[in-house]
Amino acid sequence: MATVELTKDNFEQVVNGNDMVLVDFWAPWCGPCKGFAPVFEAASEKHSDIIFGKVNSDDEQELAASFNIRSIPTLMLFREKVILFSQAGAIPGNDPGNGTYTLTLNATAAAILPRWRRTRSVPPRAAPHRWHPRAGQRGAAL
Repeated sequence: MATVELTKDNFEQVVNGNDMVLVDFWAPWCGPCKGFAPVFEAASEKHSDIIFGKVNSDDEQELAASFNIRSIPTLMLFREKVILFSQAGAIPGNDPGNGTYTLTLNATAAAILPRWRRTRSVPPRAAPHRWHPRAGQRGAAL
């Protein structure tokens, strides 16, 4: 899946309408952003279950300011409308020489992504504690 251009008009709709969204805050004049663009695009093609969005921080200054973006590129990972991960600076990509890139996230994101894929379904709620006069205390076995 190709990356989605995010603006203040569609940002909320994209984040609220998808389980997982990875957002790249970038600028056209930024050298590291230009170097990271093919890595981000290749990752978007590889992971079709995640929405990859790009925010041009020059054109969308209000949106960038609302997320307190101080340096670019900055990556943010949203899962079910919550920011799970944010990292400023270019993230290295591995190119084995054949033009295919692999996005290499830090240990935090690497731990979050596989766990999210395993726990997509909501676990059943624990049974509420019940009080019983013979038990003498809340939650004790009868």
